Amino acid sequence: MVMKRLQHWSLLARVCALCVIAACARPAPEQELEVVEQPDSSTSLSPVPTPTVVLSPAYPGAYTGTPTPNPPPAGNPNGEGVESYVVQPGETLSLIAAVFGCTVEEIAAASGLSDANSIGAGQALYIPTAATETGPYLKLIPDSELVYGPAYIYFDLAGFVAEQDGYLAGYSEQVEGRTLSGAEIVQLVSQRFSVGPRVLLTLLELRSGWVTQPQPAEETLTFPLGYVQSYHEGLFQQLSWAAVRLNEGYYGWKQGDRATARVRTMRVSNGIRASFAPGLNPGSAGVQNCLAELSATWDEWLTLIGRDGFAATYERFFGNPFAYAVEPLLPPDLAQPELHLPWEAGYTWYFTGGPHGGWGNGSGRAALDFVPGDKIPDCTLSKEWVVAAAPGLVLRSNYGEVLVDLDSDGFEQSGWVLLYMHVNAHDRVAVGAALQRGQRIGHPSCEGGYAEATHLHFARRYNGEWIPAGSGLAPMVLSGWTAHEDVMPYDGAVTRGDEVREACECWNEEINGLVSDNARP
Repeated sequence: MVMKRLQHWSLLARVCALCVIAACARPAPEQELEVVEQPDSSTSLSPVPTPTVVLSPAYPGAYTGTPTPNPPPAGNPNGEGVESYVVQPGETLSLIAAVFGCTVEEIAAASGLSDANSIGAGQALYIPTAATETGPYLKLIPDSELVYGPAYIYFDLAGFVAEQDGYLAGYSEQVEGRTLSGAEIVQLVSQRFSVGPRVLLTLLELRSGWVTQPQPAEETLTFPLGYVQSYHEGLFQQLSWAAVRLNEGYYGWKQGDRATARVRTMRVSNGIRASFAPGLNPGSAGVQNCLAELSATWDEWLTLIGRDGFAATYERFFGNPFAYAVEPLLPPDLAQPELHLPWEAGYTWYFTGGPHGGWGNGSGRAALDFVPGDKIPDCTLSKEWVVAAAPGLVLRSNYGEVLVDLDSDGFEQSGWVLLYMHVNAHDRVAVGAALQRGQRIGHPSCEGGYAEATHLHFARRYNGEWIPAGSGLAPMVLSGWTAHEDVMPYDGAVTRGDEVREACECWNEEINGLVSDNARP
């Protein structure tokens, strides 16, 4: 559907937000979390429960045999050739190319465009999605290894890095005003994007030897993964880029269909478009997708994703990856717990962003955006309150982010977790708070990551997996309003019975206004 948009918020900027929300400031690893100031009496805290520690089912055990093929995912099949798409107001060719996973040049050639800079609303474009090759069928990892889920609850990342005693063990880098060690950077990227640190370590070793070699090759020191692009210098930017590619392959393969504009092909660096092999699982698709952009040739890619590439490096470090499998990662009867609109009862906020990435482009379209009702300009701090959509334990409260664990076991890798993003430090709830539904969390702002205007970015994870807000097993339901996604990120709607509210960069009660019922019980 066509969304009404404020002129001063360009859609191109929204795509930038998709890409650079990866730069949202988040804390260093859990053991070094900063506890913000205690809130005032209006945000008084309940006693902090002692988490119940349940032994992880993911410790490696004996594994024999070969993983069986996955059933083909629902949605559009591979290699259908060309899809048509009608340009919506404010969209650019670079935006459309980013969403469909192809290049501006490919769309321009398929659509016969003489000037890629002059497209208009209503114009029909042709999107090339045909694969000329099919990637190999080799399951590299189970899905539970790619996401930062139960398999990682007791993984000692810092201890593993120190034991290898390579370049990574002595490395440090300035990240958003803080000096972080190599292990802390890996942990930070894992937490932000919810990707598995064992996968990141394997990629780093495969591409540069940083994990085990005291003095890796000189050419790897600036771009350790080999992704040589401006603004991607250093370990943090390289791993953040890799996390986006991992998620892009994982969620694109798992959730892709024509209705959501996600196609199941990938581009190898030399221009070949490949489809994923039938029977591949999403975790392996994520690794293949990441390494596709790091390969100069088709043969190099086949080597990297073959038995002597990623698979051999992983097994040398951690053993058989399928010994860590947690299956099913998402139960077939997954149901969202009761959630309410995350602002105070009786207040009207506005639905400005339909389903889009939970953290960075490609992460499952897990988030919705809302702006407060005080209609403040730009990034002015709102006086209105973000409140808890459900009861839970605050695991992180730092740099604009509040992460709440709904089962209160103390682990973000298990069960339902809610992300409240762009919450200002002033009056923000502290780490360890046991929240009740409707309890105040903080004030919406632009703090943390890319934001052009004060708003709340709200997303869900289950067992480490980003849960789509507008599709799938458990679409997001807030106070009875069910989210629905559209072709482009940030578009979409919420419905309750016959009522419809569309994502709109506007303040219009009939179009996108939502009145909360979230009072403390």
